[in-house]
Amino acid sequence: MAGAARRPLVAGNWKMNGLSSSQTELARIIQGARELAGLVELMVCPPATLLARFAVAARGTEVRIGAQDCHAEPAGAFTGDLSAEMLKDAGAVAVIVGHSERRTYHRETDADVRAKALAAWRAGLCAIVCVGESRAEREDGRAVAVVGTQIDGSVPDSATVENLVIAYEPVWAIGTGLTPTPGDVAEMHGHIRQRVVSRFGEQGQGIRILYGGSVKPSNAKELMSVADVDGALVGGASLKADEFLAIASVYR
Repeated sequence: MAGAARRPLVAGNWKMNGLSSSQTELARIIQGARELAGLVELMVCPPATLLARFAVAARGTEVRIGAQDCHAEPAGAFTGDLSAEMLKDAGAVAVIVGHSERRTYHRETDADVRAKALAAWRAGLCAIVCVGESRAEREDGRAVAVVGTQIDGSVPDSATVENLVIAYEPVWAIGTGLTPTPGDVAEMHGHIRQRVVSRFGEQGQGIRILYGGSVKPSNAKELMSVADVDGALVGGASLKADEFLAIASVYR
């Protein structure tokens, strides 16, 4: 697999899905993860209502628990928001920031995403920083430039292998069933690698770059085999243990 020197990461973003009964799916993921120990890192990012319960259930297992978003401030009068410190306290080890749905529906800018990544680091969490272009931007030939600008603006200085994961998610591929060609993915991931190495030196060689956008068992092996693809950020397919584990199993 590509990126042999970097331990692959397959993270599931459950988005606004999951109730108490979803703990049975987590239990199945935890059970299946035993067979993948040492081969791939597995992470589940449930909604905030399940975060603490999932963290307790996953303690001491091969599955790590992450969060889907955070506020940039550590505390304050921000009704409905959660700080990175709160997520850490609930048991999260990482937090997704800058997902395209946050950028689109909540109008988050690169500066907003950067502030949230800094908050994650402040709390001792790994920041999974999402970047990606729209269909119009790709059709206009601006995909590489757009993603480069997002990385420059969204990723803070002092990034390390431990505190940063970058997830490339072409916006037009999220939840649509559409995926870019392996050649498109290779071009973008190569560009991202070049960008982080240029900026962070040797650390940039070790920073993991995930692909996200309609990843499913049927296309996972092809996508995960592309150079500089170090795993996946999985959406809908992560809600079912069988599908999520099948994607991770390409690293066996």
